[in-house]
Amino acid sequence: MTTKLEGELKREIQIDGKPYTLTLSPEGLKLTEKGRRKGRELLWKDLVSGDAALAVALNASVSEGGESGAGGEGAGGEGSPDQ
Repeated sequence: MTTKLEGELKREIQIDGKPYTLTLSPEGLKLTEKGRRKGRELLWKDLVSGDAALAVALNASVSEGGESGAGGEGAGGEGSPDQ
């Protein structure tokens, strides 16, 4: 018998030696670097419908030029994407 997820469930995990917080909720899951507020979010309905890959790709492309310096080598950040 499984237990219904009615609230948030938070767990700390290590990815490449860095601590992250994984939050499971009835709406979906969120992975956030420890000490930060913003992170990657995936809704259960997107996962079930097959839109998860698209949602992950869009979130990654939007955040590449922004807040975290990870993986942004040579990306130019907030400049015009057409250059």
